[in-house]
Amino acid sequence: MARTSSRRVIGGVDTHGQTHHAAVILIIGRHVADREVPATACGYDQLLAWLRGFGRLVEVGVEGTGAYGAGLARHLRGSGVRVVEVDRPDRKVRRSKGKSDPIDAYAAAEAVLAGRARTTPKARNGAVESIRTLHTVRASAIRMSVTT
Repeated sequence: MARTSSRRVIGGVDTHGQTHHAAVILIIGRHVADREVPATACGYDQLLAWLRGFGRLVEVGVEGTGAYGAGLARHLRGSGVRVVEVDRPDRKVRRSKGKSDPIDAYAAAEAVLAGRARTTPKARNGAVESIRTLHTVRASAIRMSVTT
């Protein structure tokens, strides 16, 4: 087997509100390991160190980068990792293997490897996000003025 430092790996993450479940696969598709981490900044650091411990991290597929996975996606991008949005678990995999966090995490990594997931998540820091924030604040202010 190749030395850990020379092999390339891909990560996959099934995101939730309190925890994220991650899996790592080799670039040839072999499952290596999976684990759960807290959905916190400390958990994101643990996850990234854990993924990099298996080899050169090529990219990470993250489910729900617009919701539960937004903080993780931002953290990974800020650390120089290529992040790919995984829209939803493959229904065919769900039917054949069932539903579990490890299965979904491996499926996210496999979707990246196979090229089924290619979308770069929105950074949520541009003009559109600023306008959305202003719109939300304005709508909230209008609601508050109507109720008082």
